[in-house]
Amino acid sequence: MSQSTDSRLRELDAVLDQQGAAPELASQLFAIVDVLDTTPALRRALSDPAADESAKGTLVDRLFGTQVGAGALAVLKAAAVRRWGSPKRLADAVERQAVRAEFSSASSAGQLDQVSDELFRFGQTVAGNDELREALGNGRVPLAARRQLVTTLLAGKASPATVRLAERAVSARERTYALTLDNYATTAAQLRDRQVAKVTVAQPLTADQDARLRAALIRIAGRQVDVQVTVDPEVLGGMRVQLGDEVIEGTIAQRLEDARRQIA
Repeated sequence: MSQSTDSRLRELDAVLDQQGAAPELASQLFAIVDVLDTTPALRRALSDPAADESAKGTLVDRLFGTQVGAGALAVLKAAAVRRWGSPKRLADAVERQAVRAEFSSASSAGQLDQVSDELFRFGQTVAGNDELREALGNGRVPLAARRQLVTTLLAGKASPATVRLAERAVSARERTYALTLDNYATTAAQLRDRQVAKVTVAQPLTADQDARLRAALIRIAGRQVDVQVTVDPEVLGGMRVQLGDEVIEGTIAQRLEDARRQIA
């Protein structure tokens, strides 16, 4: 992501944050995204940098003024007057705000940690099931059918906010379902001024090991972290940690691979 795009996203974040954590805001923004996704001409009109800003605002009011609340209208208008480089990126920016609104609502209800954890665990389930991963990523299957599959799998097993976000991630705006869920996790962490740490180990950590790991990661990051632990027997021993762009590799498997390369 370029610095200018990141700056525009932060500006749009501030617009959403001014609207408060109304439960219906996320669903209204997601509904707008669905319209943008299915109406290329509208995406082009709202993302056209040469178009008059007041005309864009009038268009937004005419199309959505009676369909969504003032908060959703404010976010869409703010998105439309910024330059995103392409019509798709406009829709992506609005969906980011829908995701943030969903997390903000969960935070207000004291459920943000629960939702983040449930999304991570469902992502692991998908990653560990080739058939499920293929089904969710199969572009030949209608998007609605793939979303319904997620809803069915999570029914009665996760909070409503988790179900809605897991369902939305099927659109795979970050190229794959897994990467989209990762992006959601980063968004949730940012709302709490945290950083995501991805940890891969050969076997489950004990409570003491988990506590010591979290303390060490907090020292490295300089702030609180959301730790996502994945158990993978193929690492053989040690652990692999990804903290932002930094990767700390301490697995036996990697050391063996490094040795193999040195003698090859």
